[in-house]
Amino acid sequence: MLDLVRSLLAEPALARPSRPSRADRGVALLVLALALAEGLLRDHVPSRPIAIAIGLVIAAALLFRGTHPFGAFVAAFASVNAVTALELALGVARAELHTGLAVLLLPYSLFRAASGRQAALGLALMALAYALGALQGGFRHPGDAIGGAVVLLFPAVLGASVRFRDHARLRELDHARLRERERLARELHDTVAHHVAAIAIQAQAGRAVLATRPDATRGALAAIEAEAARTLAELRALVGALRDDDGAALGLAELDALAARAALPVTIERAGELDGLRPLVQSALYRLAQESITNAVRHARGARRVVVRIEGERDVVRLTVRDDGERARTRGPSGYGLVGMAERAALLGGTLEAGPADEGGWSVRAVLPREGGAR
Repeated sequence: MLDLVRSLLAEPALARPSRPSRADRGVALLVLALALAEGLLRDHVPSRPIAIAIGLVIAAALLFRGTHPFGAFVAAFASVNAVTALELALGVARAELHTGLAVLLLPYSLFRAASGRQAALGLALMALAYALGALQGGFRHPGDAIGGAVVLLFPAVLGASVRFRDHARLRELDHARLRERERLARELHDTVAHHVAAIAIQAQAGRAVLATRPDATRGALAAIEAEAARTLAELRALVGALRDDDGAALGLAELDALAARAALPVTIERAGELDGLRPLVQSALYRLAQESITNAVRHARGARRVVVRIEGERDVVRLTVRDDGERARTRGPSGYGLVGMAERAALLGGTLEAGPADEGGWSVRAVLPREGGAR
């Protein structure tokens, strides 16, 4: 049990966006408007200025719950707890707005993205808020106390559940990469190993008789040539099996036709300098976009659209493919899979990452050198 607690406390914080998302901005703006409207227009609001101030603090905290989940949580709950403690000390009525229930969004963000130690501190603040509420007479019956605990803890449990489900998905991706590499290794070994061994034996035989039997040396060289040709043919067949069936050289000009054929609405966005890209780079961008769209169609539950953005910079080209499906979902392999996509990018000196997008859905991000790794 102690080891489990230590493991949870050692859980690192997740990577966070640098700016508030559109969803967080929208929620914060909505809560701000509702808090002002309720605070100014509702009758019989105890300590009206304090109640409005708390509503404003909660709205501000909701704006930064994605970028600073721990700081936003502490700002809101510490403010609420401080005001509640002051009210208890002075014996005055509780200053609260119905809009203040939006504070329950903050435990979700905290347990979804903060570190284990930060989550533990947040849990302590939640327990303090619960205790202060009980002292203030918020629970008249045992059922009220149970219901209050459930309402307070449910967002935290939900955030932790989503977090661990995302962790499980990332582990699945790692295992998929490992299995794909093992399969490729077996294929290459079975295809090439015995041919290379035969070539090595023929080369040793030719070297042994080079000085005394030139005719035998020529025979050994001919056998080496034939074996190398067979090896090359089987390697080409293997590579062809790993690639898409359509081997045509497709580029950025064909993306619009690709979007028109997709089973989901696909938007193609182009930005920056895209002229003069090498055909190999254009083909790689097309294939990566094609595979990403196919994955979205097959595996993005609830997706309504896919956005493909290609942005040309001075030295690199960036490709981003994002759908608006469910954020946490099980992705299956498609075509030559994520490993093949990453290796296609790596062959050109680029990188590829895939995972849940900050704004929801699934995102594939590739960065390729404009020269395609040419030296």
